[in-house]
Amino acid sequence: MKIRELSLILALALVACLSIATKAQAQIIQIDGSSTVFPVTEAVAEEFQKAKKGKIKVTVGISGTGGGFKKFCRGETDISDASRPILKQEMEACKGAGIEYIELPVAFDALTVIVNPKNDWSPSMTVAELKKIWEPAAQGKITNWNQVRANWPNAPLKLFGAGADSGTFDYFTEAITGKAKSSRGDFTASEDDNVLVQGVANDRNALGFFGFAYYAENTSRLKAVAIDNGKGGVTPSEKTVLDGSYQPLSRPIYIYVSKKAAAKPEVKEFVEFYLQHAPKLVKEVKYVPLPDKVYTLGASRIKSGKVGTAFGGHADVGVTIDDLMKREPKL
Repeated sequence: MKIRELSLILALALVACLSIATKAQAQIIQIDGSSTVFPVTEAVAEEFQKAKKGKIKVTVGISGTGGGFKKFCRGETDISDASRPILKQEMEACKGAGIEYIELPVAFDALTVIVNPKNDWSPSMTVAELKKIWEPAAQGKITNWNQVRANWPNAPLKLFGAGADSGTFDYFTEAITGKAKSSRGDFTASEDDNVLVQGVANDRNALGFFGFAYYAENTSRLKAVAIDNGKGGVTPSEKTVLDGSYQPLSRPIYIYVSKKAAAKPEVKEFVEFYLQHAPKLVKEVKYVPLPDKVYTLGASRIKSGKVGTAFGGHADVGVTIDDLMKREPKL
């Protein structure tokens, strides 16, 4: 074979390889964001990839709701997991970059306050006591349990909570201290809820908060605190979320889909798969599924490409499932 012919064959082979690589690249769906939503999205991604027999790859990161929106609004991801609605500054960032999004509630979470199982003194806490612990004025001052309630032990109060890029941090602070991101800073913070699980599980004097799924996976190592908002202590559960009694820490969680990405067949198919299988998979990972009507409405938003948010650019504490069903996204 002549050198010229061999060169031509090699060139054609290279073009074919590049074509295959490009096609493979186009079949990757990129998702990032909330570690709270991660268990749901990861479960859906695993089932979807099985169904597609490896033809489509779904990557799911956990850089926190805020971190996820930063990537999403730069056009780096197709879908953003969020444990609270998109905020005004994120809406502006997306608008400035020409990123339109479809907002889809996927489940309800009971944001859970947890302590170590050896804690036998605080089975229930009031919202006022949680505020006393977490408000900015508590930093360096409320450092022992007996400073919260006099009959609690004179023992160090070790705090673990979501990091500043976490939607859980935004929601918890708005619900408890009255303003998103308004918190003391002297606590162990992480966007990875597994870090917080380890911290509380290993310290008798610890207190922390994160999504219910992470508590449900670790009930032998953690204890949930009943929340008293003036009507007696209520523990987090599917029942208390559905009947609206677990307040103010019951909240919807979301995925945001780029409208541009939704035009890609593989992304559209994945989101449709997500909404179809969410009721079963949400329950499997210990969150509360939404009524079927909500998933049907979500599917119609994807089909019509209806963009915008049903919220006003803040965490919107106290939204119930009934409230959620009445809301429609607006630009």
